[in-house]
Amino acid sequence: QVQLQESGGGLVQAGGSLRLSCAASGRTFSDYVMGWFRQVPGKEREFVGAVSRSGGSTSWESYVDSVKGRFTIFRENVKNTMYLQMSSLKPEDTAVYYCGASALNTGWTKASNYDYWGRGTQVTVSS
Repeated sequence: QVQLQESGGGLVQAGGSLRLSCAASGRTFSDYVMGWFRQVPGKEREFVGAVSRSGGSTSWESYVDSVKGRFTIFRENVKNTMYLQMSSLKPEDTAVYYCGASALNTGWTKASNYDYWGRGTQVTVSS
């Protein structure tokens, strides 16, 4: 029902900033919890952050501790696009970044709870 496409990855120096985009197809974007994950070769897909669906009783954002204060998630429902604004980037942030959509209200930090995924965009932070 939803197709996702990431963009905006690239090479950036440590301490720099980068904005990733996740464009969604269809008109049901606001019905899903949207999350960002990242993955490096040989490791599990790691939760980065997520944002609540629109129209719910509460609005929230959630981030893994390692990116709190540095990464921010935005969503523009009218454009069916979610963004990950990254600042103060570190070499350990290097990974392929994926956006996902989940129909669940719980378990958003678990990749298996996401119904749709983009193909990822590479972020490389040089030291």
